[in-house]
Amino acid sequence: MIARIWSGESPLWLLLLPLSWLYGLVSGLFRLSYKVGLKRAWRAPVPVVVVGNLTAGGNGKTPVVIWLVEQLTQRGIRVGVVSRGYGGKAERYPLLLSAQTTTAEAGDEPVLIFQRTGAPVAVSPVRSEAVQVLLTHADVQIVITDDGLQHYALARDKEIVVIDGVRRFGNGWWLPAGPMRERASRLRSVDAVIVNGGTAHMGEIPMQLRPGLAVNLLTGERRDVAELPDLVAMAGIGHPPRFFATLEASGARLLNTVPLADHQALSLEQVAGFTDPGQTLIMTEKDAVKCRAFARDNWWYLPVDAELQGEQPEQLLQALIALAEEVSPRTH
Repeated sequence: MIARIWSGESPLWLLLLPLSWLYGLVSGLFRLSYKVGLKRAWRAPVPVVVVGNLTAGGNGKTPVVIWLVEQLTQRGIRVGVVSRGYGGKAERYPLLLSAQTTTAEAGDEPVLIFQRTGAPVAVSPVRSEAVQVLLTHADVQIVITDDGLQHYALARDKEIVVIDGVRRFGNGWWLPAGPMRERASRLRSVDAVIVNGGTAHMGEIPMQLRPGLAVNLLTGERRDVAELPDLVAMAGIGHPPRFFATLEASGARLLNTVPLADHQALSLEQVAGFTDPGQTLIMTEKDAVKCRAFARDNWWYLPVDAELQGEQPEQLLQALIALAEEVSPRTH
């Protein structure tokens, strides 16, 4: 229902317009308070790059963060990552992730980023505190924040926005009548716009999520997803249909699909109930980090990697490298 409202297919969005106007007014005043100096943003002593979006729901931010970390690391830049840690609840914040940190503590996306990249990752509702603990315990040259475009309390040096190229901005209205956290005009002030799927507009960077081989959660065996029999697919991400479409495009034959809420906590009883005897369960890597502790031998996940096209990605990387290699002192 919410997808039909946000796309404009359902006229119910008209009933929510007054709440959207209120949302737009409050969020606009909040941003203005930082712009005119009524509120002060904390500036880190190293460059901060925000990877965020303008809409609610999954757009592909986390794969972009992983791509940035891997690309910069390969070029000799020491990268750290901070996140709000949605879906997790730690005993205390800020929390610096370790190999023992669970998704219940830090949230699924930070754990996924930590496991995929090996980069230092810290989480906190107050992102400046996450940056500070990161700098205290790790020698990093640049910090990437997963989400947080609207978290103006943390000053940033570069802003990267990720857009779902198929859904884009729906009906264009603020929450809750539409999917927008900020209006599309905000794109004029960011440094790069990455479009996940669909068709990129002029000046935008096209991106595709390329699936790899399916991985067994218990054994680590890798296999072409098209070879897995009697598949049931589950996805607890911002837009589950994208994952199901990726599976089918990869040759998977799906008996059933199970869409879940983004960041939803998972248990053995719940996940085991998605399949009947003899069936195989396939999930996202983001779900897999929540299920690994109680995995079964018929559970697999499909990793995906961001693939950015054209000359702009390299130009973006070079700009970030130049920032990271600045020798001039930075002040808070």
